[in-house]
Amino acid sequence: MRMDLIQPFINSADAVLAQGLESPISIENLSMEEEAYRRKGIAAEVCLTGEIEGRIIFDVDLVTAVQLATRLAGVEVSETDDLVREAVCELANQIIGNSVTTLNDQGFHFHVRPPTLHTSEQGSKSSEDTEALVMCFSTQQSRIWHVALSLPSQTFEKC
Repeated sequence: MRMDLIQPFINSADAVLAQGLESPISIENLSMEEEAYRRKGIAAEVCLTGEIEGRIIFDVDLVTAVQLATRLAGVEVSETDDLVREAVCELANQIIGNSVTTLNDQGFHFHVRPPTLHTSEQGSKSSEDTEALVMCFSTQQSRIWHVALSLPSQTFEKC
């Protein structure tokens, strides 16, 4: 696994989630997935093209998404409010922005598409050419965020 490519996403997710949720974050699980990613809540997808190509899915349970949207909006938000989905996309944007800055500083060049809502129940299945790394983050209140990095296999190979 090329940790020089993966670590910026881990560090950025840790920092942005801790600030956005005002709670320490821990990584509960880190796994390689061969099966298609199944959405667990409100999810945003970001696509990368260039030297690094693939997609990243940021997935959060509905309760945490509502809490996040309420905090960002400064007013109570219901689970049907569009602000909930926009808040998940905004956090995905912040995480990607921090990761991209770090990777660009390391000499990687690629383009990032804006986050879009990932509404499919199931994502694309991994193939021989593509692997998915799934990271689960939790807060002290046991809220879980799932970050799935689906990138070409050579991205995960050892340096």
